[in-house]
Amino acid sequence: MIVGIDHVQVAAPAGCEERARAFYGETLGLRELEKPAALAGRGGCWFACGDRQLHVGVADPFLPATKAHPALRVHDAEALAALLRRLGAAGFSVRRDVDLPGSERAFVDDPFGNRIELVAPAG
Repeated sequence: MIVGIDHVQVAAPAGCEERARAFYGETLGLRELEKPAALAGRGGCWFACGDRQLHVGVADPFLPATKAHPALRVHDAEALAALLRRLGAAGFSVRRDVDLPGSERAFVDDPFGNRIELVAPAG
């Protein structure tokens, strides 16, 4: 039966690849993965996220996910704080949250308006 999650996909508009690479690859630090040849023509891009994957897929029509979201685990609270500073310096608005006991977390919207959660164990 089900043994885990293979990947999470967020939607983006056509022509999203450059902004997706800048946000997910450069700012968040995820390593881009080569898409299989049979899927490459569909647009979008894939990233390694720990031992799982995050896929940015083209949707037409596109609507951002403002409630449903992936939660990306950060190593620790110090690394989360550094990442939040990097996001702020890159012009992204970060929203801290304290409602999850035992965790440090924040939310940021990707360049397409999708909600992304960043979470780390409380330091």
